[in-house]
Amino acid sequence: MLDIQAIQKIIPHRYPFLLVDRILELEEGKRGVGIKSVSGNEPFFQGHFPGYPIMPGVLIMEALAQVGAVILLKMPEYAGHVALFTGLEEVRFRRQVVPGDQLRLEVELIKLKMGVGMAQGKAYVGETLVAEGILKFAVGPKLEA
Repeated sequence: MLDIQAIQKIIPHRYPFLLVDRILELEEGKRGVGIKSVSGNEPFFQGHFPGYPIMPGVLIMEALAQVGAVILLKMPEYAGHVALFTGLEEVRFRRQVVPGDQLRLEVELIKLKMGVGMAQGKAYVGETLVAEGILKFAVGPKLEA
């Protein structure tokens, strides 16, 4: 299991854009499971929507992508790099995510060749699938320490 400090050593995201609290399972280069506890204090709830707070679907996809980035950037050949979105496919939002929910973010790499690939992401609240999609990515430059 990786806590928030360990995650921050792998991916460059920081508050308020770090959307993964813990990694529960990790097979580097293959699959991972992360957790995001959705708090009513999240900055995006101020405007999405006042009086009816819903986590934006694009941020659910970003949370899945961050789990994918941990899977990818934990590999020695990509350590210290940034992972970049190149596209999304077959995205479906099945239920609203609200304050108090805990997202379980399951990501499996399905293709990776020369730093370009695809992953299947599924987000759950409890046993309910709330969002899913294919995440396309490319490994970007190595970041300065």
